[in-house]
Amino acid sequence: MEFSSFLFTILLFSLNISPLVSAHGSNHEDFLKCLSYRMNDNTVEPKVIHTSKDSSFFSILDSSIQNPRFSVSETPKPVSIITPVKASDVQTVIRCAQLHGIHVRTRSAGHCYEGLSYIAYNKPFAVIDLRNLRSISLDVDNRTGWVQTGATAGELYYEIGKTTKSLAFPAGIHPTVGVGGQFSGGGYGTLLRKYGLAADNIIDALVVDASGRILDRQAMGEDYFWAIRGGGGSSFGVILSWKVKLVDVPSTITVFKVQKTSKKEAVRIIKKWQYAADKVPDDLFIRTTLERSNKNAVHALFTGLYIGPVNNLLALMEEKFPELGLEKEGCEEMSWIESVLWFADFPKGESLGVLTNRERTSLSFKGKDDFVQEPIPEAAIQEIWRRLEAPEARLGKIILTPFGGKMSEMAEYETPFPHRGGNLYEIQYVAYWREEEDKNKTETDKYLKWVDSVYEFMTPYVSKSPRGAYVNFKDMDLGMYLGKKKTKYEEGKSWGVKYFKNNFERLVRVKTRVDPTDFFCDEQSIPLVNKVT
Repeated sequence: MEFSSFLFTILLFSLNISPLVSAHGSNHEDFLKCLSYRMNDNTVEPKVIHTSKDSSFFSILDSSIQNPRFSVSETPKPVSIITPVKASDVQTVIRCAQLHGIHVRTRSAGHCYEGLSYIAYNKPFAVIDLRNLRSISLDVDNRTGWVQTGATAGELYYEIGKTTKSLAFPAGIHPTVGVGGQFSGGGYGTLLRKYGLAADNIIDALVVDASGRILDRQAMGEDYFWAIRGGGGSSFGVILSWKVKLVDVPSTITVFKVQKTSKKEAVRIIKKWQYAADKVPDDLFIRTTLERSNKNAVHALFTGLYIGPVNNLLALMEEKFPELGLEKEGCEEMSWIESVLWFADFPKGESLGVLTNRERTSLSFKGKDDFVQEPIPEAAIQEIWRRLEAPEARLGKIILTPFGGKMSEMAEYETPFPHRGGNLYEIQYVAYWREEEDKNKTETDKYLKWVDSVYEFMTPYVSKSPRGAYVNFKDMDLGMYLGKKKTKYEEGKSWGVKYFKNNFERLVRVKTRVDPTDFFCDEQSIPLVNKVT
């Protein structure tokens, strides 16, 4: 890099001005020189800048790819991976990328359903991997905590569980999911009917914007803060950390699991579940899963959590949902943190520390989802059961998550996540297959087609105008922008209104104001206001 270019870079940093991408500066080598100059990388431990010349490059890339179908040789690879160790490193990456025209993706733990946190199509890109920014600081007296976005939900649960038995946080069931993506898209688990989404319980955040500035809630303003709590943070900046509001839980939680193998009985109970699960008191959460057992037969699994003791649960179930036939022998009392381990299918007696493991999954998958607003007929449930008997569904799941409670109390516009009142439950269709099958496109295509066929079959029974979808279950089939005939705004509406309904236009306005050059973009990011119209 020429000396004059160094001076320009220094000026940009000192004045905190957002640089324009220059035509002659769009160069990866200059980008790396810019990073090294600002970070003095030779003295940083651990190493922050990684390129394909490094022996550890591909192990770092693959270690957080949680959907192995995106780790095949054909998948686009980044030109570099940056693993910041402090907030100023993130600022440096953004400013150097702006200066030299480098596209960036931000990865927390790599669970994006379509891999968009570490993949870009048709353009060179670098990945900001936040694995080293994962500190958690709790203030139990004030029931709050700061969580860096490289942390996982399991790491947050671990810190809460070892610190207090009377507080919790309402995020997802899977402990390896990163809080960066999960919280910015919504985030829900067993406490959603009592306390809503993770995003509903965020009270502050630190974000690096497109100018490289670090902003808290007051500095970013309420519109910006609203957008990142459910609108997908990667469209608006790099979120460094979240301030969370912890919620009260009693010392005793009750969990249960009821399996039904008879198709006739299971279908009858699921039909009743549709009328009960969103209307029972919000202390009760009952999720239904249809899947194959070890004997390769389909079964229905009713998995529940009750915020209270077993005797109160049994009385409630006898009144509200006797068809399930829940008995005391099928229930287990425990603490909230123990219920986190239980729902994650860890063996009884497993140490709390297992929640901090950041293991890579060995199964590839494709998922889609819908929101159900009217109970689906018994014949449709029977057909879902039949489709799970197909060979390509041997590892598949169909998951029904009840809403109601707190989810119905909040208005659609309060956060970008709009799927609130009027939705009985969210239904997800997921095909899984073994990683080695990714080498054969014919093999993987049959799983993708199975998910598509179930999704198509469900069309008459789910939400309409728009047919809703959850942004944390990203689905590229809903549309993506590849720079073709339509503008990004026009393409964006094809998926944006499904994810965000009427909130999409407000997200577009926020995006246009805070990132007017569309620096933070991907194939399904929030677009700018349509300049054509």
